[in-house]
Parts: sequence; structure tokens; C-alpha cells
Amino acid sequence: MFNLGGPEKQADVQGFLYNLFADRRIIDLPWGIRQGLASLISSRRAPIAKKNYALMGGGSPILSETRDQAQALETHLNRGAGIDAKVFIGMRYWHPFIEDCVKQIEAWKPDEVVVLPLYPQFSSTTTLSGFEAFKKAWRGKAPVKYVCCYSDNDHFIDAHVQLIREWLKSKVGDTSNVRLLFSAHGLPEKIIKNGDPYQEQVESSVARIMAHLGDIDHVICYQSRVGPLKWIGPSTDETIQAAGRDGKAVMLIPIAFVSEHIETLVELDIEYAELAEKAGVHVYRRVPALRTNKGLIQALGAEVMKALGAVGPVIGDHDCAKCHKFCPKKRAA
Repeated sequence: MFNLGGPEKQADVQGFLYNLFADRRIIDLPWGIRQGLASLISSRRAPIAKKNYALMGGGSPILSETRDQAQALETHLNRGAGIDAKVFIGMRYWHPFIEDCVKQIEAWKPDEVVVLPLYPQFSSTTTLSGFEAFKKAWRGKAPVKYVCCYSDNDHFIDAHVQLIREWLKSKVGDTSNVRLLFSAHGLPEKIIKNGDPYQEQVESSVARIMAHLGDIDHVICYQSRVGPLKWIGPSTDETIQAAGRDGKAVMLIPIAFVSEHIETLVELDIEYAELAEKAGVHVYRRVPALRTNKGLIQALGAEVMKALGAVGPVIGDHDCAKCHKFCPKKRAA
């Protein structure tokens, strides 16, 4: 099970940022240039980032949340799947790294391995980057399957539907004047134009959720823009301001995040809440991430079992055609 990772304390922040921006899937430049640029960006962004992490106690909760999710999934798989399952954790940009996780898995000597991203929607910048890190480090003999995405998994959809309904009833009440904002992490537009299916999968998730919720005003938006490139939109901040102009109450749903971290606890809960107040939004509520929600754990369990039943390696062979072009085996073929 892998995720982005995050600094656990203030001293980790710059190193985490360096690892993030040194990834060729994040900055597509030759290694030497990318390394220098990552060093420059991380040193400049670290002071601001440290202040934001300080708002969460100094570091990110993403590792502890991932451990909780791993334990819940392991219990779920061993309860009724008829297998002896052990869930290992690897992070892409901070400890415990995917490469360290691989060593633990090899020492356990499994019969089969499933690589499971905690990103519901596939993107070359997140899921594929993790796959590549695992493939580069893996020296074991067990067959490996890769779960590319599960944004349309019925359990995943139902978990969001039930949580949104609960929050609408308890936190808003009157749905006639509420606007649901489904916020996902943004991407540069050029990545989507290159065929990355992330935006399409976000939109598909929301369409299926809204088919259950019915006729409620809603918008898909994208947060966390950095740099000079044109990003996919509309942006979350612009969408919040528009809701203020329209006199709408706002309920924000983090559709692409399954854990609480800096982009939910600081960006959505603090920065955008302040923006909403200035924009005249009279009600601003943020639905929590799914975390260890039963529906999410069921979705992950179902995807693991599906992967174990697949013939051949899932990456390069899996049945998600929209992700095929990003699989190294497909490109080599």
C-alpha cells in the first residue's frame, strides 16, 4: 500500500519537498537540471511549508493514517478472503520509502504481491511514479500485480454517497441552496493533453456519486496549483468565490484524497475557509476524507482480490485501457 508520504517533523520538510520535485514524473527535465531545480524550489518553499505543517502540530498525519488503513485492510482480507495477507506500507517521497517497503516484503517471502495505490484515480504523476519506484527496487521472485485505479468501484462510490448524505443532513439541512464542490488535486493541462486519464476519472467518480444524490447543485474543481504552467480548472478558490457571489452555501468534498494531510487540513480547512468568509459564503463545510471508512476498505479489498485473480501482471496487462499508454511494458511493445 503506497501513498505520497509527508514530513513527520519540521526538520523533514525541505527533504520531503526535494524528493517530490526531483521526481521526473513531477518535473520532466534531465536529471542534473531537475536535481538543481528541485534543490532550489525546496529551499525556497520550505519556510512557508514549515509554517503550514506547524498548523498541524509540525508534521503530516498521513503516515499514521496510512498505518490505520493498512491495519484495517489486513484485518478485512484475513477475515473472509481465504488468504494469509500482510499489508506493508511504502511512501513515495518520505519515510518509510517504497524501496524500504520492498525489502520488508522480500524478507517475508510472499507467494503473490499486490501493489496498491492510495490514489483512487490514476495519474502518471502519482500512481505510475509509485509503480516505477516499486519495479526498480523489486528483486523478489513472487508474481506482482498492480492496481491502477478504483475510482468507479461501487464500494468507493457508496462510501462517498453515504458520507455526503450524512453531512448534508447534519451540517447543512436545507439542500436547496447548497453547492457541492468536489475538489481534487490539480495537474498541469499539458499532462492531461498527453493522455493522462486523471481528470476523466475524477469526473466519472463525481457523475456516479451524483446519480445517487440526485438534483443538487455541484461543481468539480481543482486545488494546489503551483508554478507558471496552465492547470486544469476551474480552480477551487475561484469556485468558492463564485459560490459567494451566487449566495450559495458550500459543502466541499475531497474526491481524490483518502487521507487527511496538508491539502485537506490546511488548504481546505484553513486557507479556503478564510477565502470563503471573505467571499461572503455564509456556510462552509468540508466533508472528511474517507480514511478507514468501511466502504473504502471494502473497495481496497475488492481491488486486491481482483488483482490476485488476474492473469499475468496487471501493469502493462491490466484491463484499464485508459492507463495503458503509461505502462512501461506497453510503451516498449
